Amino acid sequence: MSFLTRVRAHPKLGLIVLAFVAFVSLGMPDGLLGVAWPSIRAGFGIPLDAIGMLLAAAVSGYMTSSFLNGPLIARLGVGRVLALSCALTATALIGYTLVPEWWMMVTLGVMAGLGAGAIDAGLNTYVASHFGEGLMQWLHASYGIGVTLGPIIMTVALTTLNSWQVGYRVVGGAQLVLAACFVATLAMWDQKEPSTGGAEPKRLTDYKTPMSETLRQPLAWLSALLFFLYVGAEVSFGTWTYSLLVEARGINPAVAGLWAGSYWATFTIGRVVAGLYANRIGVNALALGGLSGALVGALLLGWNPAEWVSVLAVAVIGFSIAPIFPAFMSGTQRRVGARSSANTIGMQMAATGLGTALIPSLMGVLARQYSLEIIPLSMALVFAGLLGAYLLSNRFGAKA
Repeated sequence: MSFLTRVRAHPKLGLIVLAFVAFVSLGMPDGLLGVAWPSIRAGFGIPLDAIGMLLAAAVSGYMTSSFLNGPLIARLGVGRVLALSCALTATALIGYTLVPEWWMMVTLGVMAGLGAGAIDAGLNTYVASHFGEGLMQWLHASYGIGVTLGPIIMTVALTTLNSWQVGYRVVGGAQLVLAACFVATLAMWDQKEPSTGGAEPKRLTDYKTPMSETLRQPLAWLSALLFFLYVGAEVSFGTWTYSLLVEARGINPAVAGLWAGSYWATFTIGRVVAGLYANRIGVNALALGGLSGALVGALLLGWNPAEWVSVLAVAVIGFSIAPIFPAFMSGTQRRVGARSSANTIGMQMAATGLGTALIPSLMGVLARQYSLEIIPLSMALVFAGLLGAYLLSNRFGAKA
């Protein structure tokens, strides 16, 4: 029996596999840039900090498309949104390797962000609508696999062919194949559940709620705040841990690099483990446990009575925060209700872009003004604020 035959026989299984592959593919471009940047910078003759232009362009595109997630799905359907977004991302990634001027690459960064934001928001909406909490955890674990593969692909391209362009073309080609898979499975993405004789409940992707209605809901904004704070903390942790351990704490660079560099691997393991227990203990327990553990880890990191405590704190934070994002995503309907969930998921994903841009930068400004020791205190304050906002959302959430 061929793969396509199996997919048609078990469409749910086929879509699950495709969603996992899509999230692996979504993570790969994020892992390319750091390794490729020295070669890109040399090729275009641009300064070190010019990377900020490309990141800002990508974030602006990401926030735009993810914010419009609900209206896009209502008009086009999940399958078409995913197919078009993958094609858009592939065009941008391959275009990076063909343009002769830096400003052209920055412009293509907006296109790459638009594609990534729509893929991310669209898949999160679909999985939240059709599958359980455990699958949401594993879906996001597959993103960690993609982020891990990206640097490997780029390193091989640079060491064997001395070309950063090849790395982007490989990942861009994978996105094109993925777009073709989404086109081939369009009917399955929008397929209704078989009728059981009664009125069938509507899925999150079936609602066509006006965005203006969702924007008037305070709980939708509170839900977006959760993602702004969480992703800001996650990215800040990954950005500043190594500098804190080496420059402020004097920890051996090899030891610090081992723990800071294995962040995504630890993160992925945490989500795989959470996926095993999500349906059993519930996303609320996962979120509260993760937030409590992250806050304890941040306080340990600030306490710093010995080198081993700093290393332990990094491990505690990394493992604890792993299930929080998928748990928040699975709980969207409980917070804002089914009618506004698709639109709110778009707002949440847009908020992640804003958190990525603002919170790590603010921590950097504080570290330069005072010292790197401000980082653990800042992390603890963000986690405490996040825990408070989550408890508030639980108290006033729609519950249905």
